[in-house]
Amino acid sequence: MHDSLNGDLAVRVVVDTKTMSWSPSPSGTVWRKRLHRVGPTESGQVTSLVRYTQGSQFPLHDHPHGEEILVLEGIFSDQQGDWPAGTYLLNPEGFRHAPYSRDGCLLFVKLRQYPGSDRRHVALDTGTIAWEATVPARRLKRLYAQDGYTDSMRLEQWPPGAALGEITYPRGAELLVLRGSFDDEHGSYDARTWLRLPPRSRHHPATSEGCELYVKEGGFTYLRGG
Repeated sequence: MHDSLNGDLAVRVVVDTKTMSWSPSPSGTVWRKRLHRVGPTESGQVTSLVRYTQGSQFPLHDHPHGEEILVLEGIFSDQQGDWPAGTYLLNPEGFRHAPYSRDGCLLFVKLRQYPGSDRRHVALDTGTIAWEATVPARRLKRLYAQDGYTDSMRLEQWPPGAALGEITYPRGAELLVLRGSFDDEHGSYDARTWLRLPPRSRHHPATSEGCELYVKEGGFTYLRGG
């Protein structure tokens, strides 16, 4: 049995990451704020904010069950290239890299939540993707969806003054507020707030200043409770 953090998947979770302290990783130069972990401390499923200080690096390593990264600030690098803020990466099973950052960076990272040897490797510069209008007051940029897998990831943009009515998440969802803020019947959420909403959740969000979100749906299929 291992300790877990926010391991009860039936519970709605809200974390204001700005109130958290940074904890060191084994590298000593990479720091993290862990939002969710189930399993061993350094090899379990985990969702984190990760900060690379200037000159930080990790040795070459594998990613069992994959890795997802959204670069929030700075430039993240590995042997495949330099990935500036706004880059979205999905590194599937079998992917190996030795990541580093010359000048430092801030990442949103999800580890060991993407089983499947035929998942695509994804590397997107989200700044070059046009916003796609969907329902009124919501625009999106699609990041990942693949036949045979239940999870899908996207960016959403809600304009100032938007009242979005009821939004439902039949398969559950995770949200990270990237910019701006929104409110719903449960509370208020500004930049760098992470939410995990269990399957069949619903809420009525509205935003006075506008906001941009990372949204993941269907990922509960691949999460272990703890």
